[in-house]
Amino acid sequence: MAEEVAIRGASSVTVARVIARARVSRRLFYELFADIDDCFLATFDWAVEQARGVAVEAFTAEQGWREGIRAGLAALLRFFDEQPLLAQLCVVHAAGGGPRVLERRSKVMAELCEVVDRGRTEASGSRVPGPVVAEGVVGAVVAVLYTRLLAKGTGVAGGYVDLGDGEPALIELHGELMSLILLPYLGAAVAGRELKRPAPMPRRSAAHPRMLEHSPQEEPAARLTYRTVRVLRTIAELPAASNREVAERAGIVDQGQISKILTRLEFQGLVVNRHGSSATRGTPNSWWLTERGEALERELRERPPGQHDSGRQHGKGSSSRRRSG
Repeated sequence: MAEEVAIRGASSVTVARVIARARVSRRLFYELFADIDDCFLATFDWAVEQARGVAVEAFTAEQGWREGIRAGLAALLRFFDEQPLLAQLCVVHAAGGGPRVLERRSKVMAELCEVVDRGRTEASGSRVPGPVVAEGVVGAVVAVLYTRLLAKGTGVAGGYVDLGDGEPALIELHGELMSLILLPYLGAAVAGRELKRPAPMPRRSAAHPRMLEHSPQEEPAARLTYRTVRVLRTIAELPAASNREVAERAGIVDQGQISKILTRLEFQGLVVNRHGSSATRGTPNSWWLTERGEALERELRERPPGQHDSGRQHGKGSSSRRRSG
C-alpha cells in the first residue's frame, strides 16, 4: 500500500493495484480489509506505530523535556530518512486520506501537541505560552516536513521514492526545528544555541534492533543467515502467514527464535506485519514482504548455489556448509 500511495497518490490507489503489487488474491485482500480505505488506514496506523516507537523510546531515555524533545526529534527524523515511503505516508499522503484517516491523523497531531505543550513547565519569564502555542509549533514543524517530503517524492525508482541527488537529509533540519520548538518556551537565546548543536547520536536498543543505525545495503547482508533466507522465502510463498505458519514452513521449532527473526527483519524494512486495523487482541500476526524484501528475496533466488551467507542452497538435499552455527 505504501508503495502504491507513493507512486499514485492516496486518491488513485485501487484494490487491483495493491493486490498485484502484493501478489495476493482479491479474496485474501477482502479477508483482511473491508475496502481500500481500510487498507490505507491499517497501513497508516502501522507506519505511525513504527515512528512513534523510535521517537518515544528516545524521548523517555532522556532527563527533562528539552533533552527528550531533542532526542525524540532526532530519532524521528532519522527514521523518516531511512523509511521515505512511510514518512510520506504519515506526513504527506495521510492529509489526503479519507475521513477515518484524517480523524486518526488528528489524534496523532493532538498527541504531538500534548508533548510539546509540556514545555510550558520550563518556560522562562512572566508570560507562559498558552496551549494553542503548541498547536502552532507542531503545525509549523509538520508543514516544514511536508514541504521537504513532497519535494523529495517527485519520482519513483525501483519501487522506492526517489529522494533526488543533492536533497538534504531530514536530520539536517534538526537544529532549526529544535530552535523553532524551543523559542516560545525558553526564549531566543536558548533557541539560537540549538542552531549550532549537532543532532544527538541514536542510542542502541537491546529490545529493538534498529535498521536506522545501518545503511539499507549493509544490514540485510550482515544478518543473512540460512534461517533468515528460509523465512523470507516462506513469506514470499505464503503471504499473510502467522508466526507459527512461518516457523513451520521454514523449519524453525523455537517460537522465540522465529519471533526474534521476524522482529529483526521488520526493523530492517524487509517484512511488515499487517494484521488489519480491526484486529483484536490475540489475533495472529500477518507477515508480508515489503518491496525491498521482495527485491532481496528475488535476488537470493537468482544467486548461484553457495553464494548465500550461510553457504547453503535452498531446497531439499542441500547440506553443504562453509561455517557452522
